Amino acid sequence: MRITRHGHSCLLVEDGDARVLLDPGVFSPGVEELRGITAVLVTHQHPDHLDVPRLERLLEGNPDARLHCDEGSAGRLDLPHTVVHDGDVLDLGTPVRAVGSTHAVIHPDIPRIPNVGYLVGERFFTPGDAMTVPDGDVEVLGLPTAAPWLKLSEAVDLMRALRPRAAFPVHDAVVSVPQIWFDHFARLAPAGTTFTPVAPDGDVPF
Repeated sequence: MRITRHGHSCLLVEDGDARVLLDPGVFSPGVEELRGITAVLVTHQHPDHLDVPRLERLLEGNPDARLHCDEGSAGRLDLPHTVVHDGDVLDLGTPVRAVGSTHAVIHPDIPRIPNVGYLVGERFFTPGDAMTVPDGDVEVLGLPTAAPWLKLSEAVDLMRALRPRAAFPVHDAVVSVPQIWFDHFARLAPAGTTFTPVAPDGDVPF
């Protein structure tokens, strides 16, 4: 398995013949130029995870790619897609399990929306905008770094609950000095977990 960051929460996961792209949002310029994509997964409808015009251009260049998303994102799409729910298992050339159903709380006055995380290849997990803990082992974790819905302590507790072999930051485009968060994550990671910052368009070491 190979994982490449394309900014914020947009990730390309290559596993065998599968080239699965997750969360092509507004902080992922140029991702629409990727080719050979076999599937696109969307965790939820917020524009930092789903840029509809960018997604449309991406799928124009990858006409065989299958699109899977949560219920909320489906309402924004005029594209062929499949809605996924917690517990669904997709055969995309590598197994993908949907995990969770609801976005984390931003504020009690803001309605919560659907959100699904994805466990790819039974190895790599990205939760979207939630702190959902999947059943089973997670080898590699895309760890949310900073957001209106997230405290650093919550991110650390997710990493400690999952105890992955490797973790790297996602959802970090909203902060100007993410290294402050990264230093805490590296220092507070559980025994056996290596946290490594990864630049946009960089491969995840694991």
